[in-house]
Amino acid sequence: MIFALELPIYDPLFTIADKLPVPDLIVTEWAIILIIGLFAYFSTRKMERVPRGLQNAFEMIVQWTFDFFGQLLGESVAKKWTPLLSTFFLFILVSNYSGLIPGAATIDGFKAPTSDWNVTATLAIIVFFTVQVAGFREHKLGYFGNFIKPTPLMLPLNLLEEVVRPLSLTLRLFGNVFGEEMIVGMLLMMVPFLIPMPLMALGLLTGAIQAIVFTILSSSYIAGATGEGH
Repeated sequence: MIFALELPIYDPLFTIADKLPVPDLIVTEWAIILIIGLFAYFSTRKMERVPRGLQNAFEMIVQWTFDFFGQLLGESVAKKWTPLLSTFFLFILVSNYSGLIPGAATIDGFKAPTSDWNVTATLAIIVFFTVQVAGFREHKLGYFGNFIKPTPLMLPLNLLEEVVRPLSLTLRLFGNVFGEEMIVGMLLMMVPFLIPMPLMALGLLTGAIQAIVFTILSSSYIAGATGEGH
């Protein structure tokens, strides 16, 4: 029996310069990035000593990220990587919640970007390279010596561990969001507005949990690379 990985095929919504096709899912991502960018812009364009309104909300998110994940990273490392971790959290959270919009699961391209493994894999790859950069910044060339600890014989296993991490991040986030969307979509077709509603309410909780879990794992990997043991 031969198993083949079937890659998703996306119909382009439009093309750029008649050469670069742009799928509708990409447009959804652009819209989410625009929303987060506008939120950040209007929250910080006129900073006040006593924050209020959008500035207060934005600072609460960044401060929460710093306090929550700083426990793993340590204060000095947290200051460097909190902006990235906050971006991960916001992008994943908004992406997850975009799939809860009524009818999103049944409209092509109008679904949570995190329900597509290409998106979660991209986020995981960013985490992978961030971990290497963070480790090198803290320990310079000594960081790479960690791959032959406690003995050079552990090099293959240590390298395998680094490769498995982004794969784990990809499948965990993709599987949870994709599975939830499929269940809600099927129930919506069978029993409209009855059974799906409690599941969509539960999705508000699970969407936040998935964003937190991804960010926690990312921060723990960075903490492992920057810790004193390396």
